[in-house]
Amino acid sequence: MDDVSVIEEPAAVAAALDPIRSRILAALHEPASAANLATRIGLSRQKVNYHLKTLEAHGLVRLAEQRAWGGITERMMEATASTMVISPASLQPTVIDPSRSSDHHCARYLISLAARTVTEMGRLVRRSGATGKRLPTFSIDTEIGFASAADRAAFAADLGTAVIELAARYHHDDGRAHRLVVTAYPRPEDTT
Repeated sequence: MDDVSVIEEPAAVAAALDPIRSRILAALHEPASAANLATRIGLSRQKVNYHLKTLEAHGLVRLAEQRAWGGITERMMEATASTMVISPASLQPTVIDPSRSSDHHCARYLISLAARTVTEMGRLVRRSGATGKRLPTFSIDTEIGFASAADRAAFAADLGTAVIELAARYHHDDGRAHRLVVTAYPRPEDTT
């Protein structure tokens, strides 16, 4: 099972968001048969099996193993990922384009950058999985407490200067292009 999967196909998104199928996906944190799932979520085995077939057709669940019980073969299914993220590209037909925003300091611009990142990374992860090659990425995630708005502005200016200097030092016109996205936003109070 993958840690994270990005769902891009609109039909797969619809299948994952169906309330019953969503419950089935949540229950498949470990392999289970239709009969096991039916007991866990309070539905008939036939109904669960029907929904499992739909989820399997969209690549959201897969066969983990088969067990023979007398003359019956029990199919143990598992979710293809423990966390599934919906690509913004699946919900809107237009291409996500952060350059449409003239204000690079507004929340909407940050959201469009995040949407583009999810969409592009989903596609790159699928391609790297198909080729078996590791995808070269790196991420930085930290928190910083600013004493004032002036400190936040000074930090942003210093960080911008440092990034421009580093990019100039390491950029090669014939090298493989990488995106670098640096964001900062107030941490919501209900998260830790």
